[in-house]
Amino acid sequence: MLTLHGGPGAGHEPYERFPEFLNPDGVEVTQYDQLGAWYSDQPDFDDPANVERFLNYDYYLNEVEEVRQQLGYEDGEFYLAGHSWGGLLAQEYALRHPGVVKGLIIISMIDNIDDYVTNINAIREHEFDADVVAFMREVEERGEWDNPTYQAYATQLDQAYITRHPNAPHHQISTMGTAVYNHFQGNNEFVITGELAHWSVAERLHEITVPTLLTFGGHESMPLSVAREMRDKMPNARLRVTPDAGHVHMVDNPEVFFYNLRHFIQDVETGTFQPD
Repeated sequence: MLTLHGGPGAGHEPYERFPEFLNPDGVEVTQYDQLGAWYSDQPDFDDPANVERFLNYDYYLNEVEEVRQQLGYEDGEFYLAGHSWGGLLAQEYALRHPGVVKGLIIISMIDNIDDYVTNINAIREHEFDADVVAFMREVEERGEWDNPTYQAYATQLDQAYITRHPNAPHHQISTMGTAVYNHFQGNNEFVITGELAHWSVAERLHEITVPTLLTFGGHESMPLSVAREMRDKMPNARLRVTPDAGHVHMVDNPEVFFYNLRHFIQDVETGTFQPD
């Protein structure tokens, strides 16, 4: 299995328990950090030439293929797992390289950004009074991302919808590849001001025919209604929802997450996989 982390720029760490749960089933798990992530190479993104060369979808999709080839993973012999931004890359990779992956695991990522934006706006309106929402929008319009009150509200949303049960030790400094994250996403998980705006493969999703596990947290930032639509579009997809878990649900509720993941792999390996 080759894993693609989120962010972009967030790093491999949400995948760190994958070998613990999957190695006993004979699954080799390869994790790598994409260019610009904390543990990877850090080009000077103040240089416009580096921005043009590296900060685009083609670069990161070509990076996935290069890693796959260097590992010697043959066509139809490996699983590709992508979380959030990594789930975007996984969908794009499967469309660009049909038949190459044996199975696809899309973790907390839908097939378009517009529905995500609608959902995160609805979350803010649900969680906060109208005056707080108005304040956050004013800060965003002014680009005052370092406003401490604004950041406190963003952290509150993260704790409710991104990682609800952060049991792992925390770094004492930020390990986010902020240049990459800000270019594609924006300042935080509840705004889209970067290149991700309006991304979509919704009209092509039906072209992905390999066995696919769609897995989401039960209380997360991605809309589950769209996850169900994805399942219905794809001819060979299974949808599972992890309860009491946010966007990083492999960390929030690993027992349920890995139960579903292991059963998916076992079903594909034994030829008994059935979509929903």
